[in-house]
Amino acid sequence: MSRRKLKKGWNEHPSLFDDGFFGTEDSSGDFEVKLTAEAPAEPEETADAADDSDDDAIEPNDAELSEPAIEPLRFISFGSGSSGNCAYLGTQSEGILIDAGVIPDNVFPVLQSYGIKPEQIKGILLSHDHGDHVRYAYTLIRKHRDLHVYCTPKTLNGIFRRHNTPRRLKDYHVAFYKEIPFKVAGFTVTAFNVSHDGTDNCGFFIERGGQSFAIATDLGCITERVRYYMRQANFAMIESNYDRRMLDTGHYPEYLKNRIRSESGHLDNRVSADFMAGLYGPQLRYIFLCHLSHDNNTPELALEAYDKAFAEKGITLGHGDNDAASIASPVQVVALPRFDASDFFSLRK
Repeated sequence: MSRRKLKKGWNEHPSLFDDGFFGTEDSSGDFEVKLTAEAPAEPEETADAADDSDDDAIEPNDAELSEPAIEPLRFISFGSGSSGNCAYLGTQSEGILIDAGVIPDNVFPVLQSYGIKPEQIKGILLSHDHGDHVRYAYTLIRKHRDLHVYCTPKTLNGIFRRHNTPRRLKDYHVAFYKEIPFKVAGFTVTAFNVSHDGTDNCGFFIERGGQSFAIATDLGCITERVRYYMRQANFAMIESNYDRRMLDTGHYPEYLKNRIRSESGHLDNRVSADFMAGLYGPQLRYIFLCHLSHDNNTPELALEAYDKAFAEKGITLGHGDNDAASIASPVQVVALPRFDASDFFSLRK
């Protein structure tokens, strides 16, 4: 593992992060042995010779015994929060975008700076239809017409219903269904249900080359499907949206606070941290904290909650730094930047 350099009926309210709702924020050949004419005749085989035959067997070398090298996964986030969410997950040859809530001008130049060309991106996975996750999907398609958008049919309909998105987006749509694996960019992707107030909200379990990455960007509570996939992951991206005290004492109106706290809202730091610490196993190497609130959280508070939860399990976390103590830690936890691109991570279990 190496690293290189968040009185109307309930459903009639606008989504938490739709445009204009609450201000604006800004990964044979065969061969044969020929005896020469001078070669002596082979002696008759005796019982003793047969018994000793194993002693002369050629032992395979270490390279033949070792497993094939695991290709590292490349990961970078371009923004994480209600102002816009988008991340890249891939390998040296190809990859995918996860969500499309960040302007393309802040995505492709960053990728190219790491040697990743636009044509290496094979698809965009959309987790749900909130604007901070889909706002630039059609813009991406217009600029790169070989791209396809992957989402459930209900999510696509939600995009058209909620946003002023051209219907032509459906010409680039590839439908998937929850719990049915599909292939894109060499990855096997399984979408699973998460509890949020968008349309047909999805988390993603992404596998390639014996490594797995689980993603749950927006969720109000931990469900069994979230638990099932997260406990298998080598790398995880999970929401750590708010600090309870900051939300309770903050300036949001009470109905919005209640909506954020609800089971279809968002996760607070302690719930997120306690959950991940509770399912921790030696297979888990990296945790990326996403969708941190600008008004009700800080990276320091989110990391503090994780440090405390894992310390209670006797585990000292690293924070993705290059210092000796961090490198020696069994698992790294990184809070993804809200408005900017993260560091570039090369991940190997």
